[in-house]
This record gives sequence, structure tokens and C-alpha cells, in this order.
Amino acid sequence: MSDSFELIYNEFSLTDSEQLDEAAILNLISNRVLTLLETYPDLLMSYLYRLDIDEAKINFALLPGQPDTPHTGLGRLILDRQKQRAAAKIKYKVDPIEGWEY
Repeated sequence: MSDSFELIYNEFSLTDSEQLDEAAILNLISNRVLTLLETYPDLLMSYLYRLDIDEAKINFALLPGQPDTPHTGLGRLILDRQKQRAAAKIKYKVDPIEGWEY
């Protein structure tokens, strides 16, 4: 498993024993997005904001006539953003500061 997918597994609290591929992870995210769209759309939008997903991309994913369903389009945006975050964590890895342990 690549370092970036290991970080994504940790972000989504997945275990190594689950061994999900990218399509399966997208499916999990999309199902959760669907639930939030139906029950708590404001909370979902708050999550998307906290993930720093571009509002224009969100609006585009929600437009009628897109090849993906809205929840799959938003799920794809979340997964893509998580991959970007994981890559940045790997690229800019900072060693722990000595004396700052809890």
C-alpha cells in the first residue's frame, strides 16, 4: 500500500485488513455523502468547506446532467482532496519537535 493510501486509510479509520481499492473507498464515501445530502445537507457543506474543496467544483458536481450522481461527484471531490492532503503530508513531513511530547 502506498504512503498516501495509508494516510487516507487512517483518515477514514479503515484497517489494513479491509484492503479496499480506490473504487471501494469512493463507494464508501459516496454512500456517506448520500446520507448527509438526504438528512443533513448543511453539515455536509460544512465538511466540504473544512476540507477546503473549491466551491465551484462543488456547484459543478451538483449540476443536473453530470455523468456522476451528485453524491458520487461529491465523493470523488472528497477522495481527490484527501489524496492531495496525503501527498502534501508526505512531501512536507516534519519531524516531531523535541520536548513537545504529551
